[in-house]
Amino acid sequence: MTDGPDRRRAAMTDGPAYGDGVAIVGIDCAFPLARDTDAYWELLLRGGDAIGEVPPERWDPAAFPAADGAARAGLDRGGFLDGADVFDNEFFSVPPREAAAMDPQQRLLLHCAWRAVEDSGVAPGALAGSGTGVYVGVMGGEWGRLHLGDYDRVTPQLGAGSSAGMTANRISYQLGFTGPSMAVDTACSSSLVAVHLGVGALLSGECDTVLAGGVNLVMSPALGLVYHQLGLAAADGRCKPFSLHADGIGRSEGVGLVVLRRLADAVADGQRVYAVIRGTAVNQDGRSNGITAPNRWSQEQVVATACKRARVEPREVAFVEAHGTGTALGDTIECAALGSLHAEGRDEPLAIGSVKGNLGHTEGAAGIAGLIKVALALHHRIVPASRFADRENPQLRLSQRGLRLLKSPLRLPPAPVVAGLSSFGMGGTNAHAVLGSAPRPAPRTTARRARPGAGVFTLTADTPAALIRNLTEQADAVARRPRTSAAALCRQSNRVKTGLPYRFSTAARDTEELAAALREAARGGLPEQVAHRPWSLPTVAFLFSGQGAQYPGMTAALHQDSHTYRQALDAADAALRPYTDTSVRDRLLSAGSGDDDAVAGELTQPALFAVEYALAATLTALGIRPAAVLGHSVGEFAAAVTAGVLTLDEAAHLVATRGRLMHALPAGGAMLSVQAGPDAVRQLLAEEPDAHLAALNGPRDTVLSGTAEALARIAETLREAQIRVRDLQAPLAFHSPMVRPALDRLRSAAAGTEPKPPEIPVFSTRYGRLLDPAERMDAAYWADQAESPVLFADALADLETVCAPTHLIEIGPRPQLLPLAGRAGLGPGVEFLHPAPGPEAGATDLAELVARLYRAGLDPDWERLYDPDSTAGSPEKLRGYSFSTAHRYWTAPARPDAEPAERPRPTATQPRPASAAPRASDPVSRDRDPVLAAVVDAVAEVGSYPLEQVVATARFYEDLGFDSVMIMQLKDRIEARLPHLGEVSVQQLLPALRSVGTLAQFLGGHLTEGVGA
Repeated sequence: MTDGPDRRRAAMTDGPAYGDGVAIVGIDCAFPLARDTDAYWELLLRGGDAIGEVPPERWDPAAFPAADGAARAGLDRGGFLDGADVFDNEFFSVPPREAAAMDPQQRLLLHCAWRAVEDSGVAPGALAGSGTGVYVGVMGGEWGRLHLGDYDRVTPQLGAGSSAGMTANRISYQLGFTGPSMAVDTACSSSLVAVHLGVGALLSGECDTVLAGGVNLVMSPALGLVYHQLGLAAADGRCKPFSLHADGIGRSEGVGLVVLRRLADAVADGQRVYAVIRGTAVNQDGRSNGITAPNRWSQEQVVATACKRARVEPREVAFVEAHGTGTALGDTIECAALGSLHAEGRDEPLAIGSVKGNLGHTEGAAGIAGLIKVALALHHRIVPASRFADRENPQLRLSQRGLRLLKSPLRLPPAPVVAGLSSFGMGGTNAHAVLGSAPRPAPRTTARRARPGAGVFTLTADTPAALIRNLTEQADAVARRPRTSAAALCRQSNRVKTGLPYRFSTAARDTEELAAALREAARGGLPEQVAHRPWSLPTVAFLFSGQGAQYPGMTAALHQDSHTYRQALDAADAALRPYTDTSVRDRLLSAGSGDDDAVAGELTQPALFAVEYALAATLTALGIRPAAVLGHSVGEFAAAVTAGVLTLDEAAHLVATRGRLMHALPAGGAMLSVQAGPDAVRQLLAEEPDAHLAALNGPRDTVLSGTAEALARIAETLREAQIRVRDLQAPLAFHSPMVRPALDRLRSAAAGTEPKPPEIPVFSTRYGRLLDPAERMDAAYWADQAESPVLFADALADLETVCAPTHLIEIGPRPQLLPLAGRAGLGPGVEFLHPAPGPEAGATDLAELVARLYRAGLDPDWERLYDPDSTAGSPEKLRGYSFSTAHRYWTAPARPDAEPAERPRPTATQPRPASAAPRASDPVSRDRDPVLAAVVDAVAEVGSYPLEQVVATARFYEDLGFDSVMIMQLKDRIEARLPHLGEVSVQQLLPALRSVGTLAQFLGGHLTEGVGA
């Protein structure tokens, strides 16, 4: 057997090709006194002590009177998670019976996995079906030892719930991952070995995303007694790494997971990178001084191998998170190994420390606790001081070995930094990782923006109560931020906080505004228009405004705010320029700044078309695709482009020609708005040959067109009849015979187009109905359309009949058609929206429109809502999902002198209250439907559900979390309750297992058939 440096060199292998490395893109954890990653970092920075008394649900220290000294410390004190018994089983559709039988470590990991994926900038549901890998370090099996020995109470749920392998498998199953899924037990190094395996899977191409980490719960004092008998237990229950007072191990708990991606993939997808894993290695002590004793040469070897794979010289490492248990032998050997490798060629001693000084020894989670500490230190560019560093152990000879303990935080330079991390298992499996700081993003040069962009903040949850809870959490987190633009925060919420049934969204410009909106929504109890569980998508129709909606400088604010709108208006301007000999866009944006006539005259219609095309293109780019379009007069040109009838260039040519021809017509025409139906003016029009019906906009909205003199006489008569009239600011008599001199040239211009069949239904205001597939919007159509009355009311009524829209969106510079639609007597429930409802309208109005449609069930293309410049940089960090704490599942281990029969079974200590039940509420009438009552009783018994939660509409798999084993148990219990049912096979039952109600209907029919036979 080789020894010393020769053995070390023999073990150094190149290993996998790390390339640019593996990025840590998501983190979630929970440790004693640290409920999440932020709290963990705060605990480390302040040098907090997480050791406390044993929680009452674990064990009673007084039940062990023979213990004393270090053994007493292991029984009385340790690091314990707050709420380790909490599990939101309803979120994961896990029945209460199964939740109570699950190892609490599995439950902790499910919460942690969801939040870690969120932290990576991905909605967890988006990874369902992917080959994401899961690698979990877990040490021992205390849950199984506490329960499986009571043979009378063994169940299938307890069998699966006690399996160590299920710690990883639960995550893969619940989140729908199909990649490798495995639990790793190498004792104290388990979780860092799990990370090593996950890194290898990424580098080999087996996975594109990996969750890796570990978990540890102290469910009994057994291992503490083992440490005492080995001489490894600390008298005060605390680890004191490298300290003069180090006297052994104090046990602790924790759970942590990181989300890993290949660095190139993470950068390409715009994910936040906390740190980069540049190399890892795992080895074994082999046959040395005993299976539980460390081996210096193996430790040197594993560190050297990891450095070589990382292409890093040991002297380049700035600090090392050591294993550092605080045992005399372990600390001595580790310092010797680190000093041998890292001391040579350094300008300053290598800084070392161990998080075990804060937490205690988290055993199966120790490696991930250290990894997260290193990643956060590199991310924040500061290494926390080490607890118990004030009086180092002189026997370690730290200074002679080129090492030092951090007595105060170490600030890292802005240049790239490399760090190391060690984790060693009691059985001799050693792991080491080399991490580097994240690459800095390339600098961006951006023009200054006059106003910050607005965004839509989204939040989803599994129940209305959960939505309120998460709104409160997010409001508190946002309120702690400085007042800045909310765009980047909103964009991250769109990526992460979507996918669950109950939705919230709000538009916001800055964080102060956002925090207030979140608080207001939570305080208001989420009315239906805010919290919505959509079962179908909204049906949207676009209404394109006609002439008269224009004004100087229209949509200038939106042009300034919205990158997508700017692009679309630029496209319209480019299409119009050959036919207008000027930039309509530039003229449009200059209006309102001393040049209010910039788009008057022949440019009015092209300018209106450009705005409407750009608005429609912006909405469709956002994923708001209309089920139908309807254009009022000149608005039909933009409607035709949106429907795919005309190309942008064809419509630009036609509308520019139309505007020029109309402007050239003789003056003298006028238009009159009448607040009455056509019957009120029919006789007057018969008496005035120079007046004509121009538009039928609604039951009491009519527009007349003709000479100014004729319309003046009609107006006087109507006023005498107490009918309101209003002169329209129209330059001529549109939609009347007075435009005929322009029609031949308009028809000639339109002859050059090649209209296509609509891709989206077009409701023609020329015909007042849905355009027939055989009808073409050709030259004759456009010529007739300019002279004929606008049949808006008829077209809108036909649109409502055919499409039944849930939302009408007006496409124009301000509301013109929506007030008409509001007076048209449409069916209830139709919402009216406008992306730019006036001169000051900008990004906030557009964002609010998107927010309302999202609440109604639309899933927009969020990226198009944001200007890339306004959301540049590292993605914002959001608070993780806040799970319900209503349910607690735990078990009390038996006293040493108790009989096995006294050992309690796992139970839900806080059953779900009826008020929180959910998804649907249809109480069962036991008298009227005894079959349904029997099914409900059986379902409640199999899943340990409260009766009030088992409603007829509850789905077996999605809502109640049933599996094949539970189905078999359900069948047995139903047959016992319905003895006249006869033989019904599982195959017969399967088609009926859609919901509790459908099963009861099937069984009721089966019983009826049996009686009839």
